[in-house]
Order: sequence, then C-alpha cells, then structure tokens
Amino acid sequence: MVEDLSNKSADLIKYNPVHKQIPVLVHNGNPVLESLVIVEYIDDAWKGVPVLPQDAHEKARARFWAKFVDDKCIPAVFMAIGSHGQEQAVAEAHDQLQFLENELKGNKFFGGDSINLVDISAVFLAFWLGAAEEALGIKIVTKDKFPNLTKWSDNCINCQAVKDSLPPRDDLVSFFKMRFGKA
Repeated sequence: MVEDLSNKSADLIKYNPVHKQIPVLVHNGNPVLESLVIVEYIDDAWKGVPVLPQDAHEKARARFWAKFVDDKCIPAVFMAIGSHGQEQAVAEAHDQLQFLENELKGNKFFGGDSINLVDISAVFLAFWLGAAEEALGIKIVTKDKFPNLTKWSDNCINCQAVKDSLPPRDDLVSFFKMRFGKA
C-alpha cells in the first residue's frame, strides 16, 4: 500500500501510533516498525534466503554496518544533497562513505557474494543517490574516489531481486527536483 504522507491514513496511525511514520509491515495483524527491524523480522519469519549471516560474529558485524549506514551515511548524504553539493557537506558525506568503501574490500556485496542486511540498508546509496545527483546536477560519489562503492552500486541495482523492487528512476529524479527545488 502506498501511503500519502501529507494525509496519513487511519491504518498508519493505528499501526504506528507513536511515530506515525512509514515503513510499517503488518503480518498476521501485528505491526513491525522501522526498516532494519522489518528486514530482520522478515529474515526470522521467512526462512528462504537469509539476509543475516548464521555466524554470531558476522551477524553482529552486519548489524553494526547496517546501523552505521542508517545513522551516519544516509544523514550525511542527505545533507550533501540538501545543500546542492556544498563542499563542506559533500566532504562530511565522503568521510562517512569512506568507511563503507573500505569495508567492501573489493567484494561484490557487503555480504560477500550475496546480498545481506548491509546491502539492503544501503540500497539508498546504490539507487536513490544517483537519481538525486542527476536531478540536482551534482556529483557526490565518483568512481575515482569510491571505486568499490561504485562497483557495489552497479552490482546491487542489477541484482534481480533488488531491480524488481525499485521504483522507476524518472519518478525519483522528478521527486528530487521537486523536493530540493531544482525544476
């Protein structure tokens, strides 16, 4: 269900009365809130293709990096986008993204050969960021500065499971033009 955030539905308020925000997963009538919590819930509830490693240490590492993406990288990138590429904001985003660049270590995905929780949490960087860069005529992530992230981004958005869940790129470009004032 697509939620109109300017006119929140009764269901959204019912299932997330505290924050009244998306995303909300309703499974068997029970709400599950927050992106990373939802992904972990799905991993526990449906045992097809795991998104978390089985090894306890590797699982903890994946959770750490997914939280790092949510808490540090995405806010820094949004600041860089919102500033229309202002040098200081881009430098701060680069500082955070450099940690991800180093963590990839040339792997196809953060989970090695398969997508894991970190890749799912970072898909914004793989797809949405490029649409924002196009909309605003700025460049935050370059292949020269972030070769591992650039390669990962291509791998991620070309993974069929990811590709099938992405919105049309033109819609995102239009959204970012409207949202950040460059029509």
